Amino acid sequence: MSWGIELWDQFDNLEKHTQWGIDILEKYIKFVKERAEIELSYAKQLRNLSKKYQPKKNSKEEEEYKYTSCQAFLSTLNEMNDYAGQHEVISENMTSQITLDLARYVQELKQERKSNFHDGRKAQQHIETCWKQLESSKRRFERDCKEADRAQQYFEKMDADINVTKADVEKARQQAQIRHQMAEDSKADYSNTLQKFNQEQHEYYHTHIPGIFQKIQEMEERRVLRLGESMRTYAEVDRQVIPIVGKCLDGIVKAAESIDQKSDSQLVIEAYKSGFEPPGDIEFEDYTQPMKRTVSENSLSNSRGDGKPELKFGGKSKGKLWPFIKKNKLMSLLTSPHQPPPPPPASASPSTVPNGPQSPKQQKEPLSHRFNEFMTSKPKIHCFRSLKRGGSTPEDFSNLPPEQRRKKLQQKVDELNKEIQKEMDQRDAITKMKDVYLKNPQMGDPASLDHKLTEVSQNIDKLRLEVQKFEAWLAEVEGRLPARNEQVRRQSGMYDGQPPPTVNTCAQDRESSPDGSYTEEQSQESEVKVLATDFDDEFDDEEPLPAIGTCKALYTFEGQNEGTISVAEGETLYVIEEDKGDGWTRIRRNEDEEGYVPTSYVEVYLDKNAKGAKTYI
Repeated sequence: MSWGIELWDQFDNLEKHTQWGIDILEKYIKFVKERAEIELSYAKQLRNLSKKYQPKKNSKEEEEYKYTSCQAFLSTLNEMNDYAGQHEVISENMTSQITLDLARYVQELKQERKSNFHDGRKAQQHIETCWKQLESSKRRFERDCKEADRAQQYFEKMDADINVTKADVEKARQQAQIRHQMAEDSKADYSNTLQKFNQEQHEYYHTHIPGIFQKIQEMEERRVLRLGESMRTYAEVDRQVIPIVGKCLDGIVKAAESIDQKSDSQLVIEAYKSGFEPPGDIEFEDYTQPMKRTVSENSLSNSRGDGKPELKFGGKSKGKLWPFIKKNKLMSLLTSPHQPPPPPPASASPSTVPNGPQSPKQQKEPLSHRFNEFMTSKPKIHCFRSLKRGGSTPEDFSNLPPEQRRKKLQQKVDELNKEIQKEMDQRDAITKMKDVYLKNPQMGDPASLDHKLTEVSQNIDKLRLEVQKFEAWLAEVEGRLPARNEQVRRQSGMYDGQPPPTVNTCAQDRESSPDGSYTEEQSQESEVKVLATDFDDEFDDEEPLPAIGTCKALYTFEGQNEGTISVAEGETLYVIEEDKGDGWTRIRRNEDEEGYVPTSYVEVYLDKNAKGAKTYI
């Protein structure tokens, strides 16, 4: 099978076919190039995706990655980063092994094709020239033969005519002979030209064209073979990264299998455990006495008389009632009215109506009332919420619950120990350098290191003092945590017989309740002894509630009981808490005066932009 034999007359079609083959090769190169660009773009997007979800350094997100599920997710992100790297390898290999290689081959192929077809056209032009020479010789021979024949006929005519002179006849005879000689010469030239053309034509169709077409055939077969090899390389480039991609996927599966839900649950406990005891039961207080409640040995009234004030926590374990309640919530619980508000008066002002509206009955325990007075009175006990807002965190972390404080102190001790080790390594390095200088004075002056060595030693001493200080606080916390229950049990009477420090002075006036069950007026100033650290842990000096609007008093309201506030008709005040459905609205006159009034006694104008405000239509 040879194109030179089978396709000897298809020069133009072969030229078109080989050009089509080069176009196919260039199209495949473009395909591989675009595939490499896609792989590179995909790898870049994967890396950006992995980077986007990586935890930010020195942020809260970084602390969350201590959980096994988050660590598994982080491992997945890292594996995806490696996975993206394999797609970059695919792109690089396709570019170097296929695109660039084929691009060079296409240039060589075009040059070879151009050379082969140039030789073919040259052979064609040669055979066409030979053919033209043959045709020219043939026409000349034909013309000379015709001229010789006409000259012979003219001679014979002149020879037969008796009227023609002998000179004219001789001249005609010589002319005929000349024409015959020219015809013989043309015949010989035509014969030689024809023989030469036949030889050239034989060589053209049996030697030159088959050789050129054979080269073109071999060139085309190499192109097809090279395209197949490139396609095989295309598959191998993908196959080479499959083991590594498989390892990346195995890493993701391994990370998923490493998730331990029990460990995560334990980490949640360690992160948020406060160390407080759950609140105990609330003791029953008898309100069946008509005029005054029963006075017991452990009540605040008895403490006032005996000079031994105690905090009554109630219940068997006398646990604290407020370790997890913020101040605002506690205040709202202790001071919000629990009875429907009185209806608005029919007349212009409720003060002119007999038996006018009264504030609701305050169903509140004496203990709650005491702590309400304690929280609202001034000056307040210092707490550390203000430090969170504007100042710095206390060095001993005393603003934290016991368990969290222990963790912070332990963390601080570990950090200081690491710094000490770092300084000690630096001291050892300086000492070795000094020994080298002593042995080889030409390398440096040993005395130049004394200042640095002294500075490092001082830093170590300072860090050790810091460690001792934090370890003392840590020992204090760790020693106090196991005895927490016993401390709570002794809390109500642990300072009997000692003069208590004054924390706050409480004054309470009981007025007539709406049901008229009893009337009691008390004016007492008692000293309540509490541990400052307990109150620092349990109460927050938070910012006052922001105003969400204003209101105008439609009627005069006499706030006589705890939790309410008196307003005059036409007075304008700030609304800090709207009606929750119980008929009461919380308002503020100034920074120190706030309380509840019946919603029907005021006209409320809420600020639409205020946080938590609602719009009523």
